[in-house]
Amino acid sequence: MKFLNIDLLCGNNTQKQTISKVTILAFIILLIFSLTTLSCSMFSYYSLLKINKYKQSNIAIDDLSEPQSSPSTPVKKCNIFSGEWVPNPEAPYYTNTTCWAIHEHQNCMKHGRPDSEFMKWRWKPNECELPIFNPLQFLEIMRGKSMAFIGDSTSRNHMQSMICLLSRVEWPIDVSQVNDLSFKRWKYLSYNFTIANFWTPHLVRAKKTDSNSVLFNVYLDEFDETWTTQIKEFDYVIINGGQWFLGPMVFYEKQKIVGCQYCDIENVTHLNLNYGIRKVFRTAFKAIISLENFKGITFLRTFSPSHFENGLWNKGGNCVRTKPFRNNETKLEGHNLELHMIQLEEFKIAKKEGIKKGLKFMLLDTTQAMLLRPDGHPNRYGYWPNENMTLYNDCVHWCLPGAIDIWSDFLLEMLKMEGMRSTSKKMLHLLKN
Repeated sequence: MKFLNIDLLCGNNTQKQTISKVTILAFIILLIFSLTTLSCSMFSYYSLLKINKYKQSNIAIDDLSEPQSSPSTPVKKCNIFSGEWVPNPEAPYYTNTTCWAIHEHQNCMKHGRPDSEFMKWRWKPNECELPIFNPLQFLEIMRGKSMAFIGDSTSRNHMQSMICLLSRVEWPIDVSQVNDLSFKRWKYLSYNFTIANFWTPHLVRAKKTDSNSVLFNVYLDEFDETWTTQIKEFDYVIINGGQWFLGPMVFYEKQKIVGCQYCDIENVTHLNLNYGIRKVFRTAFKAIISLENFKGITFLRTFSPSHFENGLWNKGGNCVRTKPFRNNETKLEGHNLELHMIQLEEFKIAKKEGIKKGLKFMLLDTTQAMLLRPDGHPNRYGYWPNENMTLYNDCVHWCLPGAIDIWSDFLLEMLKMEGMRSTSKKMLHLLKN
């Protein structure tokens, strides 16, 4: 290891001194971890004194008093995205009556879903434990920072889940810059923490061919300025996409038609799913990397599979299962596998390019975990059964509370591990200098 060969501050680099230096390094890192734990406990006590001011629910908050301060794998590495769903009788950590952030079409209990077991599972990685999301600890990490959710309606679904999970500590206030549900901003005043949602279902510039059509013109090489001009200020950016690329589209590059998908246009080449989705993620990542003065961390949240059975979404397809799959009961295949592999490949390219500019990209790989949750969707419980309009079963979005809450478990664990890595690197740098 390189630091073993660096001269000590007060003498020659002897064997004895080298050993002492390693010992000192280990002691300092251990001390930092201990201080972090103490600090988090103090922050937790302070925050608990304030909870009554913000509490809007009858959910117990005793479990918030001692937040986890270390990652789930202090010794060996663990792939937190590989595992199984296991029962969690303590869940949910909020309800549809205690969180106002749940939109009607994800309020499954309100609209008559008869079972409740879909809310009582947690994710268990194969090689470690994944701590349940702790709102106090998350808000302390996010103090003075900002986070943007960029993508389609599952991105908004994620933000709503996070607001509900954080509601045991504090409710945010609306600081939106425009009166549009697709571009909301919320601020947690006690922590000076802002979250925002930017609606961009295709990630690049896109528009309907006409108001009555389901066909979109998608400009594969053009930035969508509704979000690319807005995220420079954010400390964390979570980008996602996928579902909208399963529909009819006309692809443009350099302002010219290069092909289409699921369209019936004469003399236009039909291109498969792979072409459009790859180009789109490449352009979206290029947009982030090209931003001047952007120093934030970018997360790619991977594709979240739908679970239509017994037909397509518009042909009577539904999702009536009431418990998760086991790993050996299903597998990633077809367009789900294609989308996931393309996202991973483009992420690796972007991560490599980002390093050249000092930017960090992190993979929030939720695909496998969500593949195993056919029970987590609203299905027909996102609306009243007597509504006088044509409605389809929703096997794309996620009930709240429910399976989607795991995304915040993943996110917090990644933030903690990244914080530990950054601290270790700083200590090594100090010792080297």
